[in-house]
Amino acid sequence: MSSLDRRRFLGRTAATGAGVAIAGTVAGATPATAAAPATSGTKRYAFTVMGTTDLHGNVFNWDYFTDAEFTDGGNNDIGLAKLATLVKQVRAEKGDRNTLLIDAGDTIQGTQLAYYYAKIDPITRARGPVHPMALAMNAIGYDAAALGNHEFNYGIPLLRAFERQCRFPLLAANALDAATERPAFPPYWMTRLRTPHGRDVRVAVLGLTNPGIAIWDRAHVEGRMVFPGLPEQAAHWVPRLRSMGADVVIVSAHSGTSGTSSYGDQVPHVENAATLVAEQVPGIDAILVGHAHQEIVERRVVNAETGRDVVLSEPLFWGKRLTLFDFELAWERGRWRVERVSASLRDANTVAEDPAVTELLGDQHARVVAYVNQVIGTATASMTATEAPYRDTAIVDFINHVQAETVRDALAGGEYGDLPVLSQAACFSRTAAIPAGEVTIRDVAGMYVYENTLEARLITGAQLRDYLEFSARYFVTTPAGAPVDPARLTNAGGIPDYNYDVVSGVTYDIDIAGEPGSRVTDLRFGGEPVADDAQFVLAVNNYRANGGGNFPHVAASDQLWSNSDEIRNTIIDWVRESGEIDPAAFASVDWRLTRDGTPVF
Repeated sequence: MSSLDRRRFLGRTAATGAGVAIAGTVAGATPATAAAPATSGTKRYAFTVMGTTDLHGNVFNWDYFTDAEFTDGGNNDIGLAKLATLVKQVRAEKGDRNTLLIDAGDTIQGTQLAYYYAKIDPITRARGPVHPMALAMNAIGYDAAALGNHEFNYGIPLLRAFERQCRFPLLAANALDAATERPAFPPYWMTRLRTPHGRDVRVAVLGLTNPGIAIWDRAHVEGRMVFPGLPEQAAHWVPRLRSMGADVVIVSAHSGTSGTSSYGDQVPHVENAATLVAEQVPGIDAILVGHAHQEIVERRVVNAETGRDVVLSEPLFWGKRLTLFDFELAWERGRWRVERVSASLRDANTVAEDPAVTELLGDQHARVVAYVNQVIGTATASMTATEAPYRDTAIVDFINHVQAETVRDALAGGEYGDLPVLSQAACFSRTAAIPAGEVTIRDVAGMYVYENTLEARLITGAQLRDYLEFSARYFVTTPAGAPVDPARLTNAGGIPDYNYDVVSGVTYDIDIAGEPGSRVTDLRFGGEPVADDAQFVLAVNNYRANGGGNFPHVAASDQLWSNSDEIRNTIIDWVRESGEIDPAAFASVDWRLTRDGTPVF
């Protein structure tokens, strides 16, 4: 099926494909029918911009970790196949030529479907496959998409390959070439919508990505790209778009609305800056928000200079929602003026998957399902992460066991080969489980859901204590004698599970009756108290080693070794080679929660 046929099949005429333009040019679009009749002699026109964000490789309403249809407590459905049906409905209601479709990033990472075509059968190989997200988004008829931070997880060559496969531009006005400080990707996209009044509406979409890329994917971008702040780059580009004749300026920003950098991450500029962009940069009509994985139906932010409202909306991640920005314009004094902007959401659980999309990607989906269901070994007992956030569990011990063993083998015989190796890990998914009996790739992938790689860092006993104290902020202060509800004990201050680290190789208590900063007690190695000047090797993932979560010391510590392979693959290979997972060989209670010396559990 050709791209032209796909677009027609999904209810969008091929002519709208002219909306894809090289940044810095104005694309000539086909005529659009009137969406709002003229009243009282004033020429008026209405159109709709649909928006998605944080799709994270989800095409089907399917969970590759459970090998079943996706389900959650909120009765949500996910995926581009569902969104395709919603998009067709909106185009039918509004008039195909009165709509645009954009995305706010984090597209090519997050599911085993996306992983397979990045690592197992990569789109970068000669005459390789087309990425499933490119296939689906081309077919649905996206007009433009901003880059998210997770676009950089697999390296720039794969991102460039994905970019070539997309029939729409990938935008990032604040991703600059490190040498020239010129945009490394198109900063914006501009098109014309033909009205019945003989006066086109010029619509510009400015793409902004997340400056945290400089930390989170340092290995891929350091020395190659730099990422200035969102308000600064928006202030540079929005006036230019207006001077080029843009009647409407929309920002697609892979950045949340809080005005902060989440969970203490010391990103070089504000991580969640969408509200700051709306407040500080005049000339913006609406912002499609991404990155924060929150649902914002409509938020109005007053621009400090103009006093005008800027409308923000963030559809729920993984394709659970579709944002609709409805624009109403009037022709005044020789130009179009935005009279009103409103935002609303449509829910993916109200529609069926579009068979055009499921058919188009059916073979890729089946290939990935077969891959993740490969048996790679056995387990003598089941392990689950249900209680991992608040007590030592075998499944997190298993991650640490493989990481420590890998680092120990890598350093053997070298300068640091005789130092004790510790390991950090976090609970990435409370639903993760390794069953007794046969273990598949998807079992392991469900336990370690991120594309992190492994490093070895040199730390002291004093630094280790600081590290553990910082991690222990995760628990809600609970006085001795007060009831303990595990459901309310964790995530203090909004700290996510993935920013609570446990460290294996030492033993310690966490006194949750104490205030943060003075909770870690009885820290021992080999049964002896840990001395401040003791030296350890810490097996640590690259996110944490690069400063993710802003844990103390580790980002500035000496790197002794690093590996380019994902930790998930290291664990998969370990199971394949060992043949058996036996919790009795590695599981132990090395840390516990206490109150005044008494164990909580």
